[in-house]
Amino acid sequence: MRFEDRRDAGRLLGESVRERAAGQDWPDPVVIALPRGGVPVGAQVARALDAPLDVLVVRKIGAPGRPEVGIGAIAGEAPPLFDGRALRMLGITPDELGADVARERTELHRREALYRRGAPAPDLRSRAVVLVDDGLATGVTARAAARLLRDEEPERLVLAVPVGDRRAVAELRTEVDDLVCLSQPADFRAVGLWYEDFEQVGDEEVLGVLAGLAVPARLRPTRHR
Repeated sequence: MRFEDRRDAGRLLGESVRERAAGQDWPDPVVIALPRGGVPVGAQVARALDAPLDVLVVRKIGAPGRPEVGIGAIAGEAPPLFDGRALRMLGITPDELGADVARERTELHRREALYRRGAPAPDLRSRAVVLVDDGLATGVTARAAARLLRDEEPERLVLAVPVGDRRAVAELRTEVDDLVCLSQPADFRAVGLWYEDFEQVGDEEVLGVLAGLAVPARLRPTRHR
């Protein structure tokens, strides 16, 4: 399965997520997208669920010399989460990546300030939280995000992606209550290979999507036990 672009992937993913939700109890659902690439996908999922959209900024820690290969990630103010297997293969330790972590933490704060504009994050307690990205490669950023969201005490935590590496998908199932992945190609290699158009998403596009969908997320009342 190949997708035209992130919006096409989001529409298809939204249909699948809506079908999954129809057979389960998903109280007061909210979609949390990972910027930047997950936002156009998440917007379509939010529309399919008639749910609000918000974002969670997570930054990948890339391998030395190969920044596109994620070997760790940071979310919020939580300590870095590293892929132990990848570190062993590369023969490096977390301490050696201190400068990279500091740089990505600075960028994380910049993006949080830009996207949130001072608005608080939604209360996720007792809600069904659907975490969305445009794909899973190593899965380390989604894992960092899922663990941070789990601390917010949602009633149900669902990870939804259009495409993913089979091993990453299998490993992420242990981090969430449910996982929706439309395609798990045998020859995965990279997320972008499964999109006809995989142009980088910029800050302006993220802000444009949030301007239309994020405000209800901040105003919508939450339900508690």
